Amino acid sequence: QVGMVESGGGSVQAGGSLRLSCAAAGDTMRGYCMGWFHQAPGQERKRVAHIDLGGSTDYADSVKGRFTISKDLNANIVYLEMNSLKPEDTGIYYCAAEPTCGSLARGIGYWGQGTQVTVSS
Repeated sequence: QVGMVESGGGSVQAGGSLRLSCAAAGDTMRGYCMGWFHQAPGQERKRVAHIDLGGSTDYADSVKGRFTISKDLNANIVYLEMNSLKPEDTGIYYCAAEPTCGSLARGIGYWGQGTQVTVSS
């Protein structure tokens, strides 16, 4: 089984920054593509970024140049550094894990409980 716990959400003004953390159980990060998804109120969950087993990353166009996904294998933590935050970034951010990044990009995977991010204008 895959277990993940997100933290680091909060309320910030537009232009501010947050760093989200995902603590993954066991050896999840060594066997899964890891990603972050964003769910705005009333909207479907959408992929923000993912990082594969080799460390290669991919980002949604909406966050390129602003967000950075990274992982610390020794600490078993995946990070999402969010800069230049916009009001449309508001919503719940979920950490996700799936054996392949292709499946993860389609919304298939295991999920954490989410952490709330609120960006005010």
